[in-house]
Amino acid sequence: MKTILNRILIFIIVLTSCNTFAQNEHFVQNGVIEFEKKSNMYALIAKKIKGETDSYYQAAFESYKKTNTQFKTTKSTLSFSKNKSLYKWEETNQPTSSNWISDDPMANLKNVIATDLDTQTSITQKNVYDDLYLVKDSLRKIDWKITDETRDIAGYECRRANAIVLDSVYVVAYYTIQIPFSGGPESFTGLPGTILGLAMPHENMTWFATKVTEIPVTEKDLAPPVKGKPTDNKELNKTLLEALKNWGKWARKTLQAYSL
Repeated sequence: MKTILNRILIFIIVLTSCNTFAQNEHFVQNGVIEFEKKSNMYALIAKKIKGETDSYYQAAFESYKKTNTQFKTTKSTLSFSKNKSLYKWEETNQPTSSNWISDDPMANLKNVIATDLDTQTSITQKNVYDDLYLVKDSLRKIDWKITDETRDIAGYECRRANAIVLDSVYVVAYYTIQIPFSGGPESFTGLPGTILGLAMPHENMTWFATKVTEIPVTEKDLAPPVKGKPTDNKELNKTLLEALKNWGKWARKTLQAYSL
């Protein structure tokens, strides 16, 4: 009888502790997440000149490595509140590189994206070479496969999920349920929490949160971009296919970059 009572007492203590933990666990409802994007330029350039037999290409690559680090780093922020967010890039005074060998559309990508999870829509401002587009469309449907792997990112425990987007681009995401907003960097959504880590291993790029600041975010802070030629994903894709029809092997990668 005494043993049974002890077991009941232990069960009550454990149950009470779990309830207390659940009540005390803090969920971030609004704030700003700072991201750092890293592009492995050495790997990207090596792919770019693969198959080229002219020694000029290898010489240009070696010259680039003498004056540039392996990873190109850019910074962006995701402001969010309730079910809306605005993703944008940090403004810098650094001039855009005109070096053809390091000109990579995925590494240079700087979309401004306003996401509304309630309506499942987004407004994206895309700078495609000399043209500025304003793309209004539905959110991309992503078939995420959630795994048991976890890692700490910016002080939050995150779970790994994998997916294939744009037919062939392999994506790894790490999301946290402690920030219940179902969004993340770029146009990636659809997980039961916020994506704090994103990697495209075959594209040699990663986006990882470096800081999460819980602060009030107003409607003004989440105002979508307004400048650009109005279009949707289907029409933009059609425009790009026409413009890139004579680009040969560069066309597919460029199209992927501007379809993200």
